[in-house]
Amino acid sequence: MDEPSMPTPPAGTAPPPPSSSPGPPAPPIPLAELLASKDLGLRRIAGPAEADLLWVHTSEMADPYPYLLGGELLLSAGVLLTDPDHYVGRLVEAGAAALGFGVRPVHETVPGALIEACDRYGLPLLEVPPQTPFTAIARAVWRLMAEARHRELRRVTRAQQALATAAARSDPVPAVLHQLAAQLGGRAVLLTARGEEVHAAGRRLPPEPAGALTRLARVVARERPGSPASATDTHGDTHLSAYALGGGHGLVLALAAGRRESGDHTVAGIAVVLLSLLAAPHQGADAAGRSAALVRMLLGAGPAEVAPLLGSTGPWTVIHARRTDGTPADALTAGALGASLGTALVDAAREGGGEAVRLLLPGTAPGGETGRRQPGTAPEDEAERLLPEGHGVTPQPGWTLGASAPTPVTALDAADSLAARALAHAQATRSPLTVDAPVSGLAALVPPQEAAAHARALLAPLTAPLADTLRCWLSLHGNWDRTAVALGIHRNTVRQRIGRCGELLGAELDDMDVRAELWFALRQG
Repeated sequence: MDEPSMPTPPAGTAPPPPSSSPGPPAPPIPLAELLASKDLGLRRIAGPAEADLLWVHTSEMADPYPYLLGGELLLSAGVLLTDPDHYVGRLVEAGAAALGFGVRPVHETVPGALIEACDRYGLPLLEVPPQTPFTAIARAVWRLMAEARHRELRRVTRAQQALATAAARSDPVPAVLHQLAAQLGGRAVLLTARGEEVHAAGRRLPPEPAGALTRLARVVARERPGSPASATDTHGDTHLSAYALGGGHGLVLALAAGRRESGDHTVAGIAVVLLSLLAAPHQGADAAGRSAALVRMLLGAGPAEVAPLLGSTGPWTVIHARRTDGTPADALTAGALGASLGTALVDAAREGGGEAVRLLLPGTAPGGETGRRQPGTAPEDEAERLLPEGHGVTPQPGWTLGASAPTPVTALDAADSLAARALAHAQATRSPLTVDAPVSGLAALVPPQEAAAHARALLAPLTAPLADTLRCWLSLHGNWDRTAVALGIHRNTVRQRIGRCGELLGAELDDMDVRAELWFALRQG
């Protein structure tokens, strides 16, 4: 029973609503679960069958409104019950979830006026038999809450492990969204601040709830100060929620589900953290476009234009990459690859273009010199701000990579071609990484100018496609099938081209000396 000395509001005045309080200690318990406890002997005799219980409270006050937090199962024997209609109205106003009325010794049966009032106000009314003490009901509710809390923790743990595993895949952003949609049993969408869909997973929504979800996402998109970090809404039977990703780039995670379960918010929060980290390397959709434009300019512009942008002469490594399973890579997936390799200079393949992802990575010159600014000094330009300290090229799960050797800024255009050839070689040999090695050994003893002049003279009869085919064929030790795969042509076409090369050069291509000389010449260009 509540303390009788606690103040009550004067007659005719309305007290303030119950004060705000921390959330409940455990997930809510459905009323049906408590009624299923046969040993309690509880029976619902009025009001709706569905209710969620957050607390258990016992009170014999005539008006317990000031002492309720909302969501309680209020237990009472009706010691001071004089006006059932006013009493039930105050309980509903306070947000009580249900009323448990104990019969005897005060009342032999539940008053009919109380039953009518609970039906009228829509408050579930439970009859508590004389042999069931209120403390037994409280114990049962707390036991059910502990079990629900344990189930929630197990579910969140499993979801966290599944999302972390998805984030480690080669396509982390789509994988995380797919896993999140599966965990919540709904739709998960990554949107830009303008409402443009970047990625989506789960069953597609009808137009109306989809529009409502997009509008909700705009509420949290951080384009203006004061935007909330999250927002929720409902559209019919669909529960909607939106979360702003960290990083200030306007990306929003939007979720839609037909049901809302305990732990959903926690699972969504885990996904928000992972997606914020995964989306950060390419700095949002707009910055991703600027980065791609910068890379394309760097790989196509003249040395005099490129050097001021980079702030150094190199060395730099050009990398070409394709997904091992052949699926196209979008900007987010390409950005995640760049983050793994240690660079934000990423040019994602154009959608539907079948192009490789291209990246620029600070290389390491002989002796460990990076050719870049000294540690602790400020970056002087856009390119340097996008790059960390020097990293090496390593195989990446789910990707096939081709890399040039570290090269000075004046040779980036040639390095781009070498990286493309290295990627073709890696695909043909099913290797995760192929690096185009710099000229070394005996070949390095020949002066570059003389070597280049000899190569031009020796290969003059060959067209560019024939020279490329011969180079690829020699690099793959004369394997017809692998050469066909690397070049994307039929093996018979490879045979015809190699035969034509032999005719034009007047050489026997099966001769190892001939092959060695041709390989030396082809390596010069």
